Amino acid sequence: MRTFRLASPSEQECEGHPLLTVIGAPFNSAGTTGGVAKAPAGLRAAGLLDALRAHRGDVRDIGDVDVGTPSPSRDPESGLLAQESLTATTTSVRSAVAASIEAGEFPLVLGGDCPVLLGALRGAQDVLDDVALVFVDGHEDAWPPKRSTTGEAADCELGLALAGTDARLPPELADQLPALDPTRVVALGPRDAAELQADGVPSLASTIALLTDRDLHEKAAVPTEIAVGRFRRRGSAWWLHVDLDVLSTAAMPAVDYPQPGGLDWSDLTAITDAAIQPGCVGMTLTIYNPDLDSDRRHAHRIVDYLAESLSGTPESADR
Repeated sequence: MRTFRLASPSEQECEGHPLLTVIGAPFNSAGTTGGVAKAPAGLRAAGLLDALRAHRGDVRDIGDVDVGTPSPSRDPESGLLAQESLTATTTSVRSAVAASIEAGEFPLVLGGDCPVLLGALRGAQDVLDDVALVFVDGHEDAWPPKRSTTGEAADCELGLALAGTDARLPPELADQLPALDPTRVVALGPRDAAELQADGVPSLASTIALLTDRDLHEKAAVPTEIAVGRFRRRGSAWWLHVDLDVLSTAAMPAVDYPQPGGLDWSDLTAITDAAIQPGCVGMTLTIYNPDLDSDRRHAHRIVDYLAESLSGTPESADR
């Protein structure tokens, strides 16, 4: 287990930025190989690696991890679709992220669907033990799997990480999940409260720090800075998770479950810049669907966002 510490600004300047490691996780929790599963390849094809290298130089792409064989069948015990693929994805992302952090690198995990977060968090915890979460998403993603109208793990991953659902998971999946302390989570941008209320699903708002899209407009950096400052004072590293459906449909229509409202790119950039500070040990980027982006305009916008935001990833822990 590595000891986490924050590097000082002078150490940052002397040591430079850690190697950025790109990890593809082409997982679709609907149990198909289309849609969001094509995102890692789509972003690479849109010039992501060249853009990252132009901004920082030190980039390694390890390719795509194993996501098993997707199947759209719903497990009768857990209620999850594509459960075997979810298990394979969680296991392989966990291993890749742990290896990257152990080597002193900064992993960027490209989903696929947002449950790739589960393996990323667990991999970070394997190395650093106490890891907090900045969760940037248009949904709370804490449905009990059997109550989910889709059965997709993309409805459930934050609830699973918080052990806040009654899912009956097989040991081979349950043993791979992170154990996330609710006091070490901030959710930024969820706007599905009305849907949750209509279906009688409890909100996480009473369990974790949560700010909706309306809370964040034009001041998105401030609550992010407060949250990461709190993590830092507690001595916790943190992971940044960005689900692109936190953006408004006007800003990002290439997602599967659009909703009214949402952030704009300037809001998301402000959150990301505030989160990627010394103490941030990795990032997941999820939910882009290339099938909904015929001219790849939105892929190039995502590439620009990542290249700019990751131009100065921080030195975070002892090597």
